[in-house]
Amino acid sequence: MSKLRVLIVDDSAVIRRMVRELVAADPELEVAGVAANGRIAVAMVDQNTPDVVTMDIEMPEMDGLTALRQIRATHPGLRIIMFSTLTERAAMATLEALALGADDYVTKPSHVSNVSEGSQRIREQLIPKIKALCRRRVSEAIASARAPVVAELHPPEHFVTPDVVAIGTSTGGPNALAEILARIPADFPLPILIVQHMPPVFTAFLAERLSASSRIPVKEAAGRAEVAPGQAWVAPGDFHLIVLREGVKVRLATIQIPPENSCRPSVDVLFRSVAEVYGPRSLAVVLTGMGQDGLRGCERIREAGGQIVVQDEASSVVWGMPGAVANAGIADGVLPLAEIADEIIRRAGSSRSPHPAATSQIHGQVV
Repeated sequence: MSKLRVLIVDDSAVIRRMVRELVAADPELEVAGVAANGRIAVAMVDQNTPDVVTMDIEMPEMDGLTALRQIRATHPGLRIIMFSTLTERAAMATLEALALGADDYVTKPSHVSNVSEGSQRIREQLIPKIKALCRRRVSEAIASARAPVVAELHPPEHFVTPDVVAIGTSTGGPNALAEILARIPADFPLPILIVQHMPPVFTAFLAERLSASSRIPVKEAAGRAEVAPGQAWVAPGDFHLIVLREGVKVRLATIQIPPENSCRPSVDVLFRSVAEVYGPRSLAVVLTGMGQDGLRGCERIREAGGQIVVQDEASSVVWGMPGAVANAGIADGVLPLAEIADEIIRRAGSSRSPHPAATSQIHGQVV
């Protein structure tokens, strides 16, 4: 099998060298080229035929967002991973890049002079994402040659009406969440709790942007907030989100126990607490993402008698998280992204239909 070709774009010579050395050392990867700004990168895409591009955001001559727009216009299927700093400005730019069609992002080490920290971040986060996104392209080619699998759908009539919707997602999640939440009606009768794998700063801006395109308010979760119908909360970066029952009320709590599945926030942590507090009145939704965070939590929700819906492989950027649940045989529905909002509404017992103006774009959705 041929190696995956990586084009490295960054204005920092230190970052370029670190990424280049680690890519070259991996037996599955090879360096297709390096570029110090977006203008050079755009020209090199045609010349060097990479499988994936790692793209810095702030660069001279042409920044990463401008380069992303130009590459997407001519190479819509090329995998692009944004490489951004952990700042408010970079967080906003990264979310914009994802809305414009970037496949994923990785945050740079806080101190590029720390070679050990930088190498570890690249090895543990960037390299696996390069491989996962490129494997997704291979699986798409294989899938196109076989008949689609139609999953059995267990109707909501077989379950108790839920009192909460808990959503877990990672790679591709911001756009998937934007599409789903834009279709949720203003009078939706349940609270929605969300874990999106993201670092601090990023989650606050994600909640803000999701709220701007939704008819229900979306906030970054804060401890002691009372869970209420028709509202959505996003777990804050570097904190797990759980629910706690206090008499007739349910409140949110944010905690910093160790990461699970190398993640904080973790979907498993949220789902376990939802199963404990809501039992059979739980509805779990697992969307696109790497790894299998959410699988153990879904097992708890299944044991409690709750419902589970997951995104299908064809519409997922990476079918790791939802695929793990589907392959375990515990999902009550495996659906395309475009059908998940309707299914949530149906299982919630809401008679409202999605607003006709709601769109079904993944990469075109501004979150």
